Amino acid sequence: MRVRIYLPPRTAMQSGRAKTQEWVLEYEPETPRRPDPLMGWSGGADTRAQLRLFFPSREAAVAYAEREGLVYEVETPPAPRPVRPKAYADNFRFGRGENWTH
Repeated sequence: MRVRIYLPPRTAMQSGRAKTQEWVLEYEPETPRRPDPLMGWSGGADTRAQLRLFFPSREAAVAYAEREGLVYEVETPPAPRPVRPKAYADNFRFGRGENWTH
């Protein structure tokens, strides 16, 4: 059984780093999802595809996968961009590069 271990990115609605500090272990689906003939919803019989396990560190997630005998793939996150401090007063400073208009 294959699993994927990754650090989730922040959502587009977040400006902070909430819920991005824990590593996630997700099982890859063994069977493809198929549409239900009556309702048309997509689904399958694979219940492990719904399972997401959270770990405090990458090493803990890898140790769990090795202990359970799972084939795992670790996705390393990109390096975070540095946060540049900004001040509202910089919009009105003298010698600003571009003109400020209403």
